[in-house]
Amino acid sequence: MKHVIALDVGGTGMKAALVGTDGTLLHEARRATGRERGPDAVVESILTFAADLRAHGEEHLGESALAAGVAVPGIVDAENGIAVYASNLGWRDVPMRRLLGERLGGVPVALGHDVRTGGLAEGRIGAGKGTDRFLFLPLGTGIAGAIGIAGTIEEGAHGYAGEIGHIVVRPDGPECGCGQRGCLETLASASAVTRAWAAASGDPAADAADCAKAVESGDPAAVEVWRDAVDALAAGLVTAVTLLDPRMLIIGGGLAEAGETLFTPLRAAVEERVTFQKLPHIVPAALGDTAGCLGAGLLAWDLLSTEVSA
Repeated sequence: MKHVIALDVGGTGMKAALVGTDGTLLHEARRATGRERGPDAVVESILTFAADLRAHGEEHLGESALAAGVAVPGIVDAENGIAVYASNLGWRDVPMRRLLGERLGGVPVALGHDVRTGGLAEGRIGAGKGTDRFLFLPLGTGIAGAIGIAGTIEEGAHGYAGEIGHIVVRPDGPECGCGQRGCLETLASASAVTRAWAAASGDPAADAADCAKAVESGDPAAVEVWRDAVDALAAGLVTAVTLLDPRMLIIGGGLAEAGETLFTPLRAAVEERVTFQKLPHIVPAALGDTAGCLGAGLLAWDLLSTEVSA
């Protein structure tokens, strides 16, 4: 059965699948990234995982994978197949496409940025299916975005498009790892809400999910923390809407798991701020933590179709 390898590399875990021609997941697997062992060991883990997936396909599906797609975090040079930099994995300038191609017997390999790859899947087969222009925004440890245009994801001139987490929404706000102050991700990411709620509640083990539950129970301190995060997020989204004019905003990541506790005040806060802009639909992501893996499979199939047409 014809299939491709799809691999989504995260800071702590890797999600993988063998994906059929119609997008069916023929086999799924997960492994730890093992970043505590260092960047070289992480790269070797990725290569070994991919080789094991190839072997599984040969044994159980009767043939070897036709291609592979891999999504990685950090800065990615997709055109040249290089994982340029990932702070949470410690690597620099890893020639991922070449290394994977060699380990997989020369099959074509597509490399993508994890958020943009997840956005590709959400746009084609998830919440944005049938939508010509959207912005996918996962609210996790940080905040990044994927700009969807007519079934593709805009990478920008240098591969940095969509970094909405580093829009400054509070110039006097917390210092960000990028060197600026008041970046969106310092105020509205899941980790930002976790920090704020841990401080406000006096419980160092409390996280964003605990804050959402406290909001639902009417805790005034939690309501204030949540309101601050939603206010910052709305400010960032209106900036994005002004620049990009998307038809839909797709919100995912850990914070979106709060459901209408997030979406009801967020929609209201965005609507309050727009003036001449057209208000986009604001919807939850549909694919959860499988988006990156599914998107990696789409990258692989896209690569094959490009090679055939060429």
